[in-house]
Amino acid sequence: MSVQGSIVIGGGAFAGLALALALRQGLGPEIPVIVADPALATRPSRDPRATAIVAACRRLFEAIGAWDDVRSEAQPILDMVVTDSKLEDATRPVFLNFAGDVAPGEPFAHMVENRRLIDALVVRAEAEGIDLRATTVASYDARAEGIDVTLGDGSVIAASLLVAADGARSKLRERASIATHGWEYDQSGIVVTVGHERDHEGRAEEHFLPAGPFAILPLSGKRSSLVWTERRAEAARIIALSDEEFHAELEQRFGLHLGEVKALDKPRAFPLSYFVARSFIATRLALVGDAAHVIHPIAGQGLNMGLKDVAALAEVVVDAARLGMDLGAVDVLERYQRWRRFDTMAMGVATNSLNFLFSNQSTLLRTVRDIGLGLVDRAPPLKNLFIRQAAGLTGEVPRLLKGEAL
Repeated sequence: MSVQGSIVIGGGAFAGLALALALRQGLGPEIPVIVADPALATRPSRDPRATAIVAACRRLFEAIGAWDDVRSEAQPILDMVVTDSKLEDATRPVFLNFAGDVAPGEPFAHMVENRRLIDALVVRAEAEGIDLRATTVASYDARAEGIDVTLGDGSVIAASLLVAADGARSKLRERASIATHGWEYDQSGIVVTVGHERDHEGRAEEHFLPAGPFAILPLSGKRSSLVWTERRAEAARIIALSDEEFHAELEQRFGLHLGEVKALDKPRAFPLSYFVARSFIATRLALVGDAAHVIHPIAGQGLNMGLKDVAALAEVVVDAARLGMDLGAVDVLERYQRWRRFDTMAMGVATNSLNFLFSNQSTLLRTVRDIGLGLVDRAPPLKNLFIRQAAGLTGEVPRLLKGEAL
């Protein structure tokens, strides 16, 4: 029987907090779980973005006890339409329509404002006795028998496992000398919340324009979150416009189908990239979320991929504990890597292919993709498969993503 040390999680956003709650649920209070992130000092969260939480990840939040705290403000996506047109086209014909349920009464996704969910996870973590530290992981010393983690406040924690959940520019990944493979896109995603006169009725829209997708994602009330892809230089120009000039650009893309539309916050642009870490693990270290992979937002799967990492890592760690194994042993971490690496690579290939296929001005490619969309729309079994894949319900699904407690 191995003597278990603490588990330290560097990063207190969605992935880090969800993992902490899942581990506390499965391991109990005997094994300390520490989350370190300077952002934990900012309460409440100020993150202005919103995220589509697919059905499998909603089940995870239900299983760890966090969903009830945001349920009333989560907007179910009841259906989704896909169009393909040029910016100057007078009409945008619908090529593909998805009904929103993966099971009766269970939408394939919900839109949730990031700050609401982060705050709910922090409150739940505190209630569960998870040790939240508003500081960094400054350094660590990994050995065969354990890992000593030094925090920014000078404290040292003797741990069995360190988890890097510290984002795309992960310092922990860098310290472990784990290289990444990928590239920068000449694209930025403009994010802004808008209000509109008419009710969206839970409909999400993805308009494929030559510069990239323009996604309208429904929020509670007569509001929507926009994820708007442009070339980097164009995105920089757009967010620098005056309110009146920005409104003109917005209306040209959004249209008037929901009545008058206006920006409710300041638009922000985020450069888009793709990369995958060459390894998801090192000695007593596991990468999750953006520390392990970053993909194009064209399929809305980035955060959900990170939550799948959480579900898989929590399951292998809890299973190891029940077998009396060392939680940070290489064979335990190898199981996590095998589970997640293929799915991550497959999603990267899919999003890169979609971006190439849809973010261009080629008339030939536009004809090919529109024929393909039309064929899918006329094949209900294929549409159902795509919905289940998008909802995270295909393949070897971890227990938390089925809504089962560890």
